[in-house]
Amino acid sequence: MPPLSRNETIKGESRFLRGTISRGLENVVTGALAEDDTQLTKFHGIYQQDDRDLRPERARKRMEKAYIFMARLRVPGGALTPRQWLAMTDLARTRANGTLRLTTRQTIQLHGIIKSNLRPTIQGIHAVLLDTMAACGDDNRNVIATPFPTSPVHAEVLATARAISAHLRPRSHAWHEIFIDGTPLTPPEQEEEPILGRTYLPRKFKIAIAIPPLNDVDVFAHELGLIAIAGEGRIAAYNVVVGGGMGMTHGEPDTFPRTGDLIGSITPGQVLALAEQVVTVQRDWGDRSDRKHARLKYTIERYGLDPFKAELERRLGFSLAPARPYHFTRSGDPTGWLVGQDGNAHYCLFVENGRISDRPGRALLSGLAEIASFHEGRFFITPNQNLLIADVSPSQRPRLEATLSAHGFDHGPSVLRRNAMACVALPTCGLALAESERYLPTLLDALEEIAASAGLAKDEITIRMTGCPNGCARPYLAEIGLVGVRPGIYNLYLGGAFDGTRLSKLYRRELSHDGILGALRPLFATYSADRRPGERFSDFVIRTFVVRPTTAGNRFHEDLSPDLAAA
Repeated sequence: MPPLSRNETIKGESRFLRGTISRGLENVVTGALAEDDTQLTKFHGIYQQDDRDLRPERARKRMEKAYIFMARLRVPGGALTPRQWLAMTDLARTRANGTLRLTTRQTIQLHGIIKSNLRPTIQGIHAVLLDTMAACGDDNRNVIATPFPTSPVHAEVLATARAISAHLRPRSHAWHEIFIDGTPLTPPEQEEEPILGRTYLPRKFKIAIAIPPLNDVDVFAHELGLIAIAGEGRIAAYNVVVGGGMGMTHGEPDTFPRTGDLIGSITPGQVLALAEQVVTVQRDWGDRSDRKHARLKYTIERYGLDPFKAELERRLGFSLAPARPYHFTRSGDPTGWLVGQDGNAHYCLFVENGRISDRPGRALLSGLAEIASFHEGRFFITPNQNLLIADVSPSQRPRLEATLSAHGFDHGPSVLRRNAMACVALPTCGLALAESERYLPTLLDALEEIAASAGLAKDEITIRMTGCPNGCARPYLAEIGLVGVRPGIYNLYLGGAFDGTRLSKLYRRELSHDGILGALRPLFATYSADRRPGERFSDFVIRTFVVRPTTAGNRFHEDLSPDLAAA
């Protein structure tokens, strides 16, 4: 039997996620925590990072890296009250780097927190009934769900997301003990983790709930996906998808993105049991020796889908029913005003790459804080890094619109920009190989010109970029995916379905900015000239043999685009 990975030992010896974090926070000699503790803080929703822009200068001066921390909230379904939004804005200004980052996991990240501010930040989050527990780490992360209240089943789906998140949350009291009051609520030796186990999961675990016809959560990209099947204003069933995941490693073909498999359906009353048992199978069957192969997608590839389903049903004590019919139309957000059946309106605000800040001519942070000061409804973070200002009454709408205009909100981004998103990447992500959030707007400027020249200015095409192959912005499901290889260089993927139901295919390796434009310019031109009525860009490049369709996740590195195959 292969030896366990180092992380397994760290978890097993951590006293249920405590480690020496408390002692490390008191150490003023360094801005960092002990290496083992940085693995444990992830379970508490916290990543230790450093400002990579400052690395060269600080290295020349023989100074310690500019260590900072990122804190990620647990916000099932992305729902926040105005009071909570105001509190996060205040923390961003006083304890972090002055920005809020909306993520594809439908939550908020606070960046640039120095060690002395970490406890006060977490305490400020706790003060408004939020937490960061299980937002990262080898556990079930933030449960995401289609956020639009215009659906008659949205309230039911939101309640389900919250219930799953609470049910699968670690039982350890370490978070409260370390960050809130310093007093053990339960001695570690008396604690138990009945679902996750003493060493928690082999790797991260993600759950998403979609409400057709929207696939805004990319339901096939997660360990567990639920597709709500509505009937007479309520949820009649959930289709069950297992084994999705986006991460891979360059140059290692035994790592790959994978879309999940549809294995049947369940009733709403069976959701918590299903979620628990999918987690326990992965807990017991997952690879704890090689973290690169530790996620559920590799467990299913290793054991096979039928044996996995059989074990799941054995643990459940019942068989899944056949999957129900459903239909997806898109994975992006319908931005702008939407009107619900109750007469209230909801404004889906485009937030470029999820970054909320104040800059000359566009004061997003201040404008949203002003809206939160009078808004009587809710805020929903979307899985596409946008913000839904929900439950706007007819009497409030004029004031909200005036506030948006006064703060320079962008009401009319191009359709390319509206359907694009990027991960954070540099300068804070330690895994980034190339720029993403800071570069994508520049690339889109050029692509907008090329699209307009080709007569595609009003055509929606999904574009997603990440600074490394881990896939946080889900680029492998986009019609155009760009994945960082090294500074300024990206692999280009094509053919992911517009509705998020098909993976893309590697089309060109190691392209610079000019190389990306050179590759896409002729494709945009031929698409404009030769497409069929209603044909999406991704379907066109497959029909015209630019790339072959990806039919299963483990075929991702095979059957490359015809050009690459010939090479």
